[in-house]
Amino acid sequence: MSPVAPMDAPGLSRRLCLGGAAAGVLTLAFPMPALAGAQIEEPLIDSVRTALGAAIRNTAPPVPEFKDTESRLAYLRWLGEMSERLKKKLPDWPTRKEFLQTVWYESRRAGLDVSLVLGLVQVESNFRKFAVSSAGARGYMQVMPFWTRSIGDGNPSTLFHMQTNLRFGCVILRHYLDRESGDLFMTLGRYNGSRGKSPYPSAVFANQRLWAFKDSRPD
Repeated sequence: MSPVAPMDAPGLSRRLCLGGAAAGVLTLAFPMPALAGAQIEEPLIDSVRTALGAAIRNTAPPVPEFKDTESRLAYLRWLGEMSERLKKKLPDWPTRKEFLQTVWYESRRAGLDVSLVLGLVQVESNFRKFAVSSAGARGYMQVMPFWTRSIGDGNPSTLFHMQTNLRFGCVILRHYLDRESGDLFMTLGRYNGSRGKSPYPSAVFANQRLWAFKDSRPD
């Protein structure tokens, strides 16, 4: 399965590229309850509806494809580094590999920085697949069940499937980013239901820095 071209994102790289190296043991930089359950149900454009529907139909993890050997090696270096950082959260290697492979694929598919998505996952669920909030938000990216109703499926248990949850979370985040004209601060607030307030975006940005990757490939 090859990634589709991401939706246009004017100014995205400038807003998403936050510097900072990963630091020590991965802990929540700003401990706080995940409140993605405050997301607001709203009409979806066709491209968003199609992307969410495809996630529910897919059962196998996505397989990254690369244009050349160097791109593949760069991915493997990233995978190795992220695997070491995530080991305490997901001790089982096959599960850890599938998670990282899927979050890498879905982030790129949506035109998002993978470190941002990892930071958001850490804030929302601390990498717990079966996390459920008091509002009923589910899984790694704490997706609300109404999103499954909006595409006609309506089965909230599908949100515990790894690819479905990560696809939904990334597509929703991308949808909000487009609605906010590329303003990532407002986008994260919208995802969390605290639009315009700083605690949640600040927490995600801080945790994003823990997942930053600088390729140390020799020249």
